[in-house]
Amino acid sequence: MTDGPLIVQSDKSVLLEVDHPRADDARRAIAPFAELERAPEHVHTYRLTSLGLWNARAAGHDAEQVVNTLIEYSRYPVPHALLIDVAETMGRYGRLTLATHPTHGLVLESTDRAVLAEVLKSKRTAGLVGDRVDEQTVVVHPSERGHLKQVLVKLGWPAEDLAGYVDGEKHEIALASPTHPRTPTEVPKEWEMRPYQAQAVDGFWHGGSGVVVLPCGAGKTIVGAGAMAKSGTTTLILVTNTVSARQWRDELVRRTTLTEDEIGEYSGSRKEIKPVTIATYQVLTTKRKGVYSHLELLDARDWGLVLYDEVHLLPAPIFRMTADLQARRRLGLTATLVREDGREDEVFSLIGPKRYDAPWKDIEAQGYIAPADCVEVRLTLPEHERMVYATAEPEDKYRLAACAPGKNRVVEQIVAQHPDDQVLVIGQYLDQLEELSAHLDAPLITGATTVRERQRLFEAFRSGEISRLVVSKVANFSIDLPEASVAIQVSGSFGSRQEEAQRLGRVMRPKADGRTAHFYAVVARDTVDQDFAAHRQRFLAEQGYAYRIVDAEDLEAPDAAR
Repeated sequence: MTDGPLIVQSDKSVLLEVDHPRADDARRAIAPFAELERAPEHVHTYRLTSLGLWNARAAGHDAEQVVNTLIEYSRYPVPHALLIDVAETMGRYGRLTLATHPTHGLVLESTDRAVLAEVLKSKRTAGLVGDRVDEQTVVVHPSERGHLKQVLVKLGWPAEDLAGYVDGEKHEIALASPTHPRTPTEVPKEWEMRPYQAQAVDGFWHGGSGVVVLPCGAGKTIVGAGAMAKSGTTTLILVTNTVSARQWRDELVRRTTLTEDEIGEYSGSRKEIKPVTIATYQVLTTKRKGVYSHLELLDARDWGLVLYDEVHLLPAPIFRMTADLQARRRLGLTATLVREDGREDEVFSLIGPKRYDAPWKDIEAQGYIAPADCVEVRLTLPEHERMVYATAEPEDKYRLAACAPGKNRVVEQIVAQHPDDQVLVIGQYLDQLEELSAHLDAPLITGATTVRERQRLFEAFRSGEISRLVVSKVANFSIDLPEASVAIQVSGSFGSRQEEAQRLGRVMRPKADGRTAHFYAVVARDTVDQDFAAHRQRFLAEQGYAYRIVDAEDLEAPDAAR
């Protein structure tokens, strides 16, 4: 028995003692294969899941490494049955492989005939496979490659896809650099791919398809550009919204040898198809007379690479179309693979497994993202508001708590404590945000704000012309505001962990003067607002961020929230 920070239990839960001197080392060591479930103050609970273990296996970690990690950091002997289960679960990955047969084309192979027999007997695989080639091989129609991978994951036998990819239409793309500049004045002197970005590109390319997980502000766009340069082909980039599409275009023009004429935008207002085409999820999932009328974009060119920005947000129709894109290289980019709908297995099977994952604190320690101070400010509701809340219907309770009028005063006090900072106020409910915009005399950006006006306000914020900005959830993702150093969250999408991570990410780009970023969550005490806040914080707690709790009444003191 060692004095380790972990307690590994037979129900596949792993407890981490946060205050243990080796806690940070243990957190990093188990991150590739364990998923955080709960993160209160002193003991965090992780869970070993099949998907987490398969992701680790696909990333090159074997069962021996996982077992040794658990044994090394465990305070008590690790249950023997659990160690066997870990090894057997990881051993399921790759027992089936998709490959290219010289005569029969795409096939499903297995050296374990019983496993192949088991999956072929399932009704779920009916219609997805064809004739038997031999006892270890069965023909798969190329159009069913993605659908079969989905089914095999659900059957507990994830296939390793070794069938390769079509080359796609060639289109030269290179990273601009001091030795390969676009123009002598355009390239920043410090521009070169950071070591972790290069590792992420290599990990993706070696695996062929998959997901790269990097903190907000750590340069996921650069990883995308690096993958495009590696591919040297036409590329389809799918993004969350039009503002994000234009940021991608601007960054690609600045960071690569691509010109504006080579990059098309396929959104609500434009329908351009060029060697590099940036399309929004919204336009691709728009139905006309019950038909997804824009999916022909997928066949418009012989794409060599399909890139998914914010892959954790993929809507269901994009999953379905991705099932048909298995012969194309696919790269997903995200800050967190957490999906509140539980469809992480579809990201795994259709985009690919996690190929690179950098803990937030590691990137912070290297100076590439700003350190962050996270504070939960708890507001006690007045008696009459508590009674209204107590007697409200369940479906109304969150909105009542999240939009408590007292939050306006709290936000004003926090803003007053940061007179020299660029401050974002972020929320879910438009009437609440309109009130805050008026209280703070700050511009408001919502879904109704035109793209041109959004871009104007974002640019004014970047330049320092305005220092306060109130934004709805349209600013959760893919918005580049480097000098934002304070974010105040007043309401959100219930208990969404990925939204919490994205909102913190708005202020994590490193600051010119090296100062700390501040993230405030204003929460109504003794309500579902407080319950949801605890759930929202789980992913960030896994990354090593601890929330200090401050009572709203204490904000009067000048340094109470600093």
